[in-house]
Amino acid sequence: MAQRSRTAGTTADPRDPLLPPPSPAPGPAAPPSTSSEPTDTNTDLPLTPSSSSPSSSSSSSSSPSSPSSSDSSLHPHSPPRPLIEGKSFTARGVLVGLGVGLIICFSNMYFGLQTGWVSIMSMPASLMGFGVFRLLTQRLKFPFSPVENVLVQTVAGSMAIMPLGCGFVGVIPAMQFLLRDDEGGGPGLDLGLGKLVVWGLGLCYFGVVFGVPLRKQVIIREQLKFPSGFSTAVLISVLHGKTRQRASESERHEDPATFASLAAQEESGSAVVPGLDDDNNGNHHNLEGEEGGEAPAEPHSASWKRNLNLLLVCFLVSGIFTLSTYFIPALRSIPVFGSYLATTWLWTLNPSLAYVGQGIIMGPATTLHMLLGAVIGWGILSPLAKNRGWAPGDVDDWEKGSKGWIVWVSLAIMLADSVVSLGWLAGRSLVRVQGVRKAVGWVLVQGRGIVQKVKETLGWADKTRSPVARSGYRAINTNDAARGGLTRPRLGRRLSDISEASNSEDDEDAYTHLNSGLRQRHSSRLNRIQEDLGEEKEEEFDDAPPDQQVGDKTVAVGLVLSIIFCIGCIHLVFGNLVPLYATVTAVFMALVLSIMGVRALGETDLNPVSGISKLAQLFFAFIIPQSNKNSVLINLVAGAVSEAGALQAGDLMQDLKTGHLLGAAPKAQFYGQVIGATVGAIVSAFIYKLYTVVYTIPGPLFQVPTGYVWIFTARLVTGEGLPPMAKEWAIGSAALFAVTTAARIILVDKVGADKGKRWQALIPGGIAVAVGMYNVPSFTIARTIGGLLGWWWKGVMGWQDTPLIVLASGFILGEGFLSIVNLIMQSAGVPHL
Repeated sequence: MAQRSRTAGTTADPRDPLLPPPSPAPGPAAPPSTSSEPTDTNTDLPLTPSSSSPSSSSSSSSSPSSPSSSDSSLHPHSPPRPLIEGKSFTARGVLVGLGVGLIICFSNMYFGLQTGWVSIMSMPASLMGFGVFRLLTQRLKFPFSPVENVLVQTVAGSMAIMPLGCGFVGVIPAMQFLLRDDEGGGPGLDLGLGKLVVWGLGLCYFGVVFGVPLRKQVIIREQLKFPSGFSTAVLISVLHGKTRQRASESERHEDPATFASLAAQEESGSAVVPGLDDDNNGNHHNLEGEEGGEAPAEPHSASWKRNLNLLLVCFLVSGIFTLSTYFIPALRSIPVFGSYLATTWLWTLNPSLAYVGQGIIMGPATTLHMLLGAVIGWGILSPLAKNRGWAPGDVDDWEKGSKGWIVWVSLAIMLADSVVSLGWLAGRSLVRVQGVRKAVGWVLVQGRGIVQKVKETLGWADKTRSPVARSGYRAINTNDAARGGLTRPRLGRRLSDISEASNSEDDEDAYTHLNSGLRQRHSSRLNRIQEDLGEEKEEEFDDAPPDQQVGDKTVAVGLVLSIIFCIGCIHLVFGNLVPLYATVTAVFMALVLSIMGVRALGETDLNPVSGISKLAQLFFAFIIPQSNKNSVLINLVAGAVSEAGALQAGDLMQDLKTGHLLGAAPKAQFYGQVIGATVGAIVSAFIYKLYTVVYTIPGPLFQVPTGYVWIFTARLVTGEGLPPMAKEWAIGSAALFAVTTAARIILVDKVGADKGKRWQALIPGGIAVAVGMYNVPSFTIARTIGGLLGWWWKGVMGWQDTPLIVLASGFILGEGFLSIVNLIMQSAGVPHL
């Protein structure tokens, strides 16, 4: 197996005079890379080794130590493990993560109720966490390390995503405010604060636990990129002085994927974190400085200060604008196209800097596709439906007006896009994992392993079976040898042991009793096992030490308990309105669909949770009879459970990718995710309740468009009649965008990711067009401005991505957090101007 590229470590490359001389390290030296793949000029260096001692804490990385001799002997062609500094799990990291997550949680609730848009904001969370510890450098008992920064980001992200994960920006408003008398619960479904907390806690665990076993497949074996997770790891690495910012686009193809490949230290045994050392700022240069003869990049300490200052300035500017909109509400709806289009057809501009920031993050292609959706929906279909009498009510009326009419068209587009995208992803996954036969076998083996672990935990395991090693390997079945049969190596046996067994005298004697055909069959089987185990050992070495991983027993017990807990919470909240079999089916369907979501996220950086929830709603239309008076409510619950599972699993996988590249302990991230999700579920329930008490929801400021999408989907799949001509236009639009979605997929698959994505921008994406349709134009226009600003920044000026993301994040966080002040003034009755 070719050696994968790694980030610079403590041993200097003789080609690079800027790095310090190598320090002697125990253990065998790593051989030079033999990979034929292009490597970064400074990423193929051997790394200072370390190993995890048996006494090291499971929740934090151990101190740097010498390499294990067993690693060297078992992997003679693999470089030693890199030196990981700091602790992966600390109380201070959790507290700072919760503080950062609280800010983002408020922001996500605010924007989610307005437009349905929610962001994890991993990179801003990492930067803010680093800035907090940077300011407290003189008071720290031990330095702030990259793995602790990963913990801060993990806790913050898991807390920030809960407004969407718990359905507080979509499905809960639909249940609470949009259900009719005959749809189960009726209007004003009783969901008090206590029930909201129970509901949120019930949804926030099973997706996290189920994401753990997926890590081995998508991060270790397939090494899916998870672009946001990778970018966050690079940012943290740069902040702490571990690597250099890449200057050219070609270097993006040289991304490291192995364990701790971005965690190399500059000086062996140094007790000072480079990112917090004011004097350690002269050894980091970008590749333009090395290869292009240009000036080296500025020190990382100056870079992070500039980015943090930019974040604060944008935060304040956006916050001031937010406060001004409270006193002058007209600022949120500027009639840039004239008063007639503004009052009659709702064509206005909301010059919110937060929506400009959202557009920057979305990118020019997505925002232009959203603008196309706004033009089609609000510029063509809305006047058409109004003038033809298909939507006779006011344009702004969700029930009788054209706003509600075009939602059916946008919903059909979303369903078509979701079915095609997820169908292609599911089919390709079966083929690409290792073939259909091996994929089915892998699923069966994994399921059997989980069942066996549950039996062992409950004491039901068969004592006559060979014990399962902690590393997941099964011992050789000695019963065969006792009976005089061939000593047959089982999958998972150490490679060296198998080699010895195959060459032993007993094996030779056994083989002499077999005919030549049988001997050849056993020999080929042994070779296949040896090849598989060679890959297993490479995977083990590229993974975190076993004591830092989440144990199989923890996963098995945690998954069972979290599923039972989720089912119990839903029953406690809704009682007999939602039957038990429907809840159980929804949970297990969520587990299956979350696999698709994780794979899509790893490959495209998009977690199709909206499409997953719609597929779940469509599926439940077949198992819940339409005669059930609660069918709409049951449909909403099923979709919400599926969305929560996929969202939580995807969020954890992005964080695990970041931690994998920086050498953080997966166990620490897992428990950080659990803590953040728990606090986030409780806090989100309080924030949601606060908004519903102070503001009218749905109302002019918080229209909850995703709530209407949820309720309309439930009514559609459960047999609700559509408005006049909505069916015909919905079917035609779905067919059209099913073709465009397939074309986008085939283009990337056949042409390649890089070229394909450039051409893909010319083909409208179904989800983006649909979002542009069901949101009023004022939001879409502001986002398009942001997308074009991002294109000018990167495409025309050629500036770096990181400051642009920081600028956008400052705009978003400023309005989201200062909206708390607006909420307080609204509840206190402060008059508007």
